[in-house]
Amino acid sequence: MTIYDIAKKAGVSASTVSRVVNNKPGIKPETRQKIEELLKEYGYTPNETARGLVNRSSKMIGILITDIRYAHYMDIAFFVEQELSRAGYTCLIVNTGTTDESKVDAIHRLAQRQIDGLLTVGSTFQCDAVKEALAKSFPDIPIAMANGYLPLPNVKGVLVDEYNGVMECVKLMQENNHHKIAFIRPNSTPANLNKQKGFLQATREGKAPECADWIYQAATSLEEGYRVTQQILREHPDVEGLMFCEDEAAVSGVRALTDAGVKVPQQVNVIGVDNTRYCEICNPKLTALDNMMLEMSMESSRILLESLNGNNPPARIMLFSRIIQRETT
Repeated sequence: MTIYDIAKKAGVSASTVSRVVNNKPGIKPETRQKIEELLKEYGYTPNETARGLVNRSSKMIGILITDIRYAHYMDIAFFVEQELSRAGYTCLIVNTGTTDESKVDAIHRLAQRQIDGLLTVGSTFQCDAVKEALAKSFPDIPIAMANGYLPLPNVKGVLVDEYNGVMECVKLMQENNHHKIAFIRPNSTPANLNKQKGFLQATREGKAPECADWIYQAATSLEEGYRVTQQILREHPDVEGLMFCEDEAAVSGVRALTDAGVKVPQQVNVIGVDNTRYCEICNPKLTALDNMMLEMSMESSRILLESLNGNNPPARIMLFSRIIQRETT
């Protein structure tokens, strides 16, 4: 059923039907009602591609994520997609991979599509290679970054204060009389390095400043969380706390401690970051730094939509993290 078929049945011109479809004024109420009933009866759906050729708008948003399998990224993508969908946009989610080359390639591939806006998920996109690629490929369309920012005129960013958040996590363990703490991060993204700075600051101010050297790297996976915890127990059997950058590795750390006969939280406190669903299924339940995933998703979507509507929201918005205390501290 085309717009011309609807016009014929309604006894009006195709342009009149078009004005109703696009909610334009100047149509008699009875005519509008008749056309809307026919549109509903025949399940008419506007051709967005054809609309885009006229309006120079595809109603499509590109979303860049390094790995959709990571629970925190997956949740952000879900809430962002839901919010943008309510505003009439379709989202094209692209898994970029973690290297600069793969991220730049994903941007170049998206540039071959007619997208109205772009949203990146994670601080890993806060790098010079991505900055240069965005400046060349998307100099004009609105861009929002969830947990990141780049100094480009069309980029807006939503950031989370994880530096102070991790400091408070370390201080919580210290208040529990757990001072010998190891820090575990998966990679060197700006966000993870910022968390590390918070750990170092709090550790150096504590009773066991020598533990500032207890920094380990382990990929975001259950296997790696288990492995690195075993390594820490071998190298520092007197460890009293584990500060993981992400929940997924932290829950396996708890299991590795339990399997080794170490009591959590009596002997070792464990804290993760992200406050994902892993925290509730962990036994004991995992204490985590909540980096405001839902709020970050909503704010990123909001500033992108504001930019698409011709407004000029702030270039950077800072959210403040909070500790969700459970059974591992």
